[in-house]
Amino acid sequence: MSVSQQSIVAEARRWLGTPYVHQASVRGAGADCLGLLRGVWRSVMGHEPEAVPVYSMDWSEPQGEERMWAAAQRHLVEKNAADMRVGDVLLFRMRDQSVAKHLGIVSADGAVPRFIHAYSGHGVVENTLSDPWRRRVVACFEFPLENG
Repeated sequence: MSVSQQSIVAEARRWLGTPYVHQASVRGAGADCLGLLRGVWRSVMGHEPEAVPVYSMDWSEPQGEERMWAAAQRHLVEKNAADMRVGDVLLFRMRDQSVAKHLGIVSADGAVPRFIHAYSGHGVVENTLSDPWRRRVVACFEFPLENG
């Protein structure tokens, strides 16, 4: 199956307005940032590639383990963040010296880049990738465009 960047963004936009619910991944009912990505994956790629274990909101921060980054490397294609384009997945470090634990999907690139993410207290929203957000990006990935 061939996946297009436009289909990824179109699916992510279908999730806009979904309330923020930790560990959830149900469009319209609840999702966190990983749940949004999981839901988009299911829609455009099919079955999720691995079972997601129960996780705390600190995402293994006390242990210093980059679990989300490692999972992204297993299933997505890592690329240079300077080359981000529509449909790519951004990984954010929310605080210096902490683990990367937030995800978003690039919904517009160019002069005014935007991204879709599930954000605590806001639900699934589309925001400008402003300088404060851009500074938090630690990795960029793309969906595998060919799914055998």
